[in-house]
Amino acid sequence: MPGLEDLYREIILDHYRTPRNRGELPVPPARHAEGHNPLCGDEITVYLDVDGDGDDAIVSDVKVSGQGCSISQSSASMMSAAVKGKSVGEVRGLVRRFKSMMSIDTDGAEQADADISLGDLEALQGVVKFPVRIKCATLAWNTLTEALASSDPD
Repeated sequence: MPGLEDLYREIILDHYRTPRNRGELPVPPARHAEGHNPLCGDEITVYLDVDGDGDDAIVSDVKVSGQGCSISQSSASMMSAAVKGKSVGEVRGLVRRFKSMMSIDTDGAEQADADISLGDLEALQGVVKFPVRIKCATLAWNTLTEALASSDPD
């Protein structure tokens, strides 16, 4: 579908040209994690303000900094927009759903998360045609997972 591919390309370029939630949050209190893809030089730092504890805690703010290719930077922008205001449990489900779309083994969890809507994130599904670029698309998501796992904001 050429029309759909063009739309997806425009969504990716829009997030690359005008990234959402760009910047940093003060550490502490923000949680943060750094990710790096040595194959292509992509670098991402994810900062999270999380209100509360456990899966019901809310990601009240998210910022992303770094540099890299259009796929990694667009994915980071889309990820930040998708998780802001969601509970930690919802964010974890979204991470599993996204990785499932990227054809990354999620230990069967993709079945439970099949009803989670990806919205604009579906624009990145074409990346699976280029296996070497999957790491670019998932870098921000892996870094987000590390930041969520960090109970100590330092």
